[in-house]
Amino acid sequence: MSDLYVSWEEYHAKIEDLAAQIYQSHWEFDQILCLARGGLRIGDLLSRIYNKPLAILSTSSYGGKDFQERGKLTIANNITMTTDTLGKRILLVDDLVDSGVTLARILEWLKDHEEFAITEVRSAVLWFKACSIAKPDYYVDFLADNPWIHQPFEKYEKMQLSDL
Repeated sequence: MSDLYVSWEEYHAKIEDLAAQIYQSHWEFDQILCLARGGLRIGDLLSRIYNKPLAILSTSSYGGKDFQERGKLTIANNITMTTDTLGKRILLVDDLVDSGVTLARILEWLKDHEEFAITEVRSAVLWFKACSIAKPDYYVDFLADNPWIHQPFEKYEKMQLSDL
């Protein structure tokens, strides 16, 4: 497994590429649901670009040294949103599809919550790894060699407050 280092400039350019790809598909959606933490920045920017409400579902599966150890997936009990209900056509956003477990489980989780009355969900990520068991609907880069992606905000995971 190789390493892929991404700068802030590259990161933002990929979000713009993703936005353009979704736009070119002519698919209309009501709301963006981003998976926190990795999908937060992407969801925020897509929400601004599309002028659509943003909802947030917190998930966690990585921990250990440098947050590079995959563990059990934890899904929050609730979605945070400023709308009364979740839209019917949802754009589900995360930073990447690695194993694909999170994407597959969240799609199941949404189906199990019939109170949302979702009619369609499509997924969008920046990176789609070949080792994934699930394929996103939209992605910017397909990574055949499954590299570890070093995103520009990772420096904050290693930073101490005293370093500021």
